Amino acid sequence: MSLFSIFNVAGSGMAAQSVRLNTVASNLANADSVASSPETAYRSRQPLFSQIQQQSLAAGGNAGSDGEAGNGVQVVGVTESQASIPSRYEPGNPLADANGYVYSSNVNPVDELVNMISASRSYQNNVEVMNTTKQLMLKTLTVGQ
Repeated sequence: MSLFSIFNVAGSGMAAQSVRLNTVASNLANADSVASSPETAYRSRQPLFSQIQQQSLAAGGNAGSDGEAGNGVQVVGVTESQASIPSRYEPGNPLADANGYVYSSNVNPVDELVNMISASRSYQNNVEVMNTTKQLMLKTLTVGQ
């Protein structure tokens, strides 16, 4: 793996963690929302990640020692939680149904905060990998001087 491909791996990780952080922010913003039916209530969302593993062929060679693998991660979609939607009896709420119930989101704020901390640390780790790689490349350039 060349030093340049490390930038691709870390960059794809940063992009994926950015999507994860945005999803957590959306979940937390809608944690206290209510709706008039379970179908219209906000459901917690989570991004789905997939590994990128591509093998490129070197000129005149085959994929093996001549080829260089391009690895990373990509977001393939966002899924909604299928957990039950909690309901509570609030007959005075303008969104209450005919029986007086409102339906809240199934977002667990504690889980989302843990997810946010994890995504933030993963993002920071990828930034650190990029900075270290940059420093190694700069040191390599000064070896011959």
